[in-house]
Amino acid sequence: NKMASYSHRDRSGIYSFSSRPRAVEDRSRTLPPEKSRPMYGNIMFDRRVVRGNTYSQHFRPSTAQPDPAEIRREQVSKQRTSARRRAREQLLQPTTPEPVQGRKHMDVQTELYLEELSHVVVTADMECQSDAFLDRPPTPLFIPAKSGKDVETQIEEGELFDFDVEVQPLLEVLVGKTMEQSMLEVMEEEELASLRAQQKAFKVLRNMEQAEVQRLQEQERRRREERERRIMQQREALRKEKETVEKIAARAYTQQSLVDLLPTVFNSLRTHGYFYDPVERDIETNFIPWLMEEVHKNLEKRETARKLLDGRTNTTRLCFLF
Repeated sequence: NKMASYSHRDRSGIYSFSSRPRAVEDRSRTLPPEKSRPMYGNIMFDRRVVRGNTYSQHFRPSTAQPDPAEIRREQVSKQRTSARRRAREQLLQPTTPEPVQGRKHMDVQTELYLEELSHVVVTADMECQSDAFLDRPPTPLFIPAKSGKDVETQIEEGELFDFDVEVQPLLEVLVGKTMEQSMLEVMEEEELASLRAQQKAFKVLRNMEQAEVQRLQEQERRRREERERRIMQQREALRKEKETVEKIAARAYTQQSLVDLLPTVFNSLRTHGYFYDPVERDIETNFIPWLMEEVHKNLEKRETARKLLDGRTNTTRLCFLF
């Protein structure tokens, strides 16, 4: 039962290291009290952490050596920036449009005074053949260097746990919990079934009670309507009876009053001239006024004749006197 750490090289020549699991020793018992607490480093005091604006340009310290790869990257970035700037300037410069079909562009002097172009740039073409690309060799495998010390642990007989003995309480707990959970689930299902049955019975009872309540309400409503209808009929009968009594009393009072009222009214109407004889009224309204007018005219004629006769008589008398 001896367990130890070991290291070896496999057939491919790769170094590998493996160690069996072991208990972590408690260093707090071996270290002094002031060093038993673990020390945590503050990242803000690390020189590798950049402080300030991360978008600003970082200046390399004067003592640091420039990195060739970084210098090359900066040069490449500058070249790309200048190439983009030149391409942008070329795109922004005004260019002559393409010639139409059948024509071509020619260089023409636009100066006021013509001059001979005698300067000719000599150009030549040259070629150079480069070597073919070689295949890159395979990257060698990384073999870490061995570090640390090998540790071994001696385990005596009986120190390791016996699976059959140690697993029994765990198995009992798992089985007990499973059985308990199963029993709880079964009891919960039975309780839910009982609750559903009670709810169903309660719903049936409630529906029956609601139906009975509705029946009683409908019966009470019919009774109330019948009572109101009977009360209205009784009130209508009393009203008609009272109206009939009042009519009879009014008729008797009217008959008793009209016994003496009728002759009095007729006499008053006759006195005021509402009841008259048509012949008498015609004589009074037409004949007598006409007769009076004619008598008045005759009297006026007679009066006039008499006055005229008296005037002639006086004249005759005067004549006789002369």
